[in-house]
Amino acid sequence: MNEVFTKSMARNIYFGGSLFFVLIFLALTFHTIKTIPELDNRAALTEQVKHGKEVWENNNCIGCHTLLGEGAYFAPELGNVYQRYGESREAIKAFIQFRPAEGIPGRRSMPQFNLTDEELDAVVEFLVYSSQINTQNWPPNIQG
Repeated sequence: MNEVFTKSMARNIYFGGSLFFVLIFLALTFHTIKTIPELDNRAALTEQVKHGKEVWENNNCIGCHTLLGEGAYFAPELGNVYQRYGESREAIKAFIQFRPAEGIPGRRSMPQFNLTDEELDAVVEFLVYSSQINTQNWPPNIQG
């Protein structure tokens, strides 16, 4: 057997491998472009949802919670909180609204932000909107 590795063999491996991976890249790109419209089944983005996102950011909720896997892992995932609370906007609003003024000693607890009713409704609508995003079964369980 010939143990010599020639320049032409190296060139053929380089071009053959490059062509193979370019074809894989193009196939994956085509698949992604074809799949994205099927995943986009969210409700319309309203002004209330936008306001809820602003309240979310201004109060740094992402500093403790994750939303669709992004953020801190100190508090629960909120991408599916609407399903967790039985698809009840009032339950989410009440949970946020009636937090104790001070944390419970020795436990992690959410601070009381003293949000107005308008801000609470906006945050709830933002969380409902977030829960309607097709995440392809993320988070993997209902508790996040």
